[in-house]
Amino acid sequence: MKSRKLSRKRRRATIVGASAAAVVAGVALVPNWSAGAAVTDDPTVDAATKATFQKLADAVFTDRTQALVDDSGRHGEHSKLTSHFSGKVRLSGTQAHAEDSALSQLRGRKDRLEQLGERYSSASTSVTLNATEVKGRHAKAEVTETTTLTYEKVRGNEPKTTGFQAHHELSFQADKHGNWQLTGIKDTDDGVAVNQPTTPTVTEPATGDDDSPPAATRASTSRNAPAKAKNLTSGAYDYKAMAAYAQKYWNKYNPDYPDFSGQGAGGDCTNFVSQSLKAGGWKHVPGYTNDWHKWFGTADIQSDSFVGVNEFSWFALSSKRVTSLPYVYQLDVGDVLQMDFNRDGSKDHSMIVTYRSPQGVPYVSYHSTNTYNRSVASLIASYPNAYYYAYRT
Repeated sequence: MKSRKLSRKRRRATIVGASAAAVVAGVALVPNWSAGAAVTDDPTVDAATKATFQKLADAVFTDRTQALVDDSGRHGEHSKLTSHFSGKVRLSGTQAHAEDSALSQLRGRKDRLEQLGERYSSASTSVTLNATEVKGRHAKAEVTETTTLTYEKVRGNEPKTTGFQAHHELSFQADKHGNWQLTGIKDTDDGVAVNQPTTPTVTEPATGDDDSPPAATRASTSRNAPAKAKNLTSGAYDYKAMAAYAQKYWNKYNPDYPDFSGQGAGGDCTNFVSQSLKAGGWKHVPGYTNDWHKWFGTADIQSDSFVGVNEFSWFALSSKRVTSLPYVYQLDVGDVLQMDFNRDGSKDHSMIVTYRSPQGVPYVSYHSTNTYNRSVASLIASYPNAYYYAYRT
């Protein structure tokens, strides 16, 4: 069902759809303008070329993922797959330089992650070509990346893997000989993928409809967090049901709710968290959609607090359904973590905790790059300068 237009202040990080098309059978969105006598010098994009577009995209994102994998004990670093492309389809010089920079950033992220006691022992990445658009000597390819990373068992009881799905748009340009060069990569989710080298796009700060929305307390990322035990088996809410819902729908969308993928003003991260909380016992508080004191969400209508990052925080704190935690490492199953990437005081992304290891590491699942069981350590290593907000539900 088509969602209503989002308010300008709504803060949600973007999500990705879970559909994947055939690798080679890219769907043509626009006719290939190489047909006709007026443009006979323009190159064509046949099935074989589309297949090579897909293979190059697979190589790009595999290289990025492999930059995060522990290479101790191996002979040198992972050989770049993109370096094997030349001739008809290859990286442009500028894009090759950009990828070298991205890999350098990701290796730095790997080093920070290892300092936090976590490593990836292996990874797999696959890319499907969803659509192609060709206009003369310019082409665009829409692809879906699916990546799984295996945690190295340095302590012992963590989840075996973490994974995500992401959408990208690749731009190609043909030279005078008709050879295609990859000239640009756009992450169309604005999400927070493990192998994403840049900080997600954020929008302008949000303000409440009144002058005094409650302020969340910023959480420390220190590992020296005092114990903050949570009783998971008694109380008003079913935390296991929250986690089970998140694990079921992390890479697909419940038809009982709208899908806010690609809305521009935001995405599905808080909508997904709210659904999970509702599955564990949070009750609707009906009222006007723009009143952040209210909280409700169905297939037909949703309150700002159900789908907006900041509005959710204001509702959850003012209603006493959550309390702020002083440390992110105190988070437990069913708790909520939010991030402010550019530290402007307005939150950008919401996640729900789906696992906590016996060693005290929380793992989160979220939409806006659909992700499951990503450790808090990985988030901190990826975004060390972000502000974090932890909520006990």
